[in-house]
Amino acid sequence: MAAASNHPVFAAIEPLMAIVGGEVIEPDAMETGDIPIEWDGDLIGGVRLGSLTDALDRMVGHIETELGASLVDLGRTQKQDAIRMLDEQGAFLLRKSIDDIADRMGVSRITIYNYLTHVRGSEH
Repeated sequence: MAAASNHPVFAAIEPLMAIVGGEVIEPDAMETGDIPIEWDGDLIGGVRLGSLTDALDRMVGHIETELGASLVDLGRTQKQDAIRMLDEQGAFLLRKSIDDIADRMGVSRITIYNYLTHVRGSEH
């Protein structure tokens, strides 16, 4: 059998793995907590999710790539879009994320709260 990392299913989920900070695990190296991946009834490998320690960095990196600029360089509307995207991903459930995002955007905490109020209010 080919190594799990060479299986096409793992190539297909590579962008997802980058965002969640996961890694491909060979079947014989899997541990409790790893997510088994089966193909045609056979265990082809697993996924080990990354820690939350750098989750905010991964989320921000993905959003900056999607929006085409770093958070500090975004215009007001794009910053609100970034806040909406981060909120949808649960970024603001992480400790001190408001302060961290405010620093990265070059705005105050109050501005982040205002953006959150705006994007959450426009969802209804």
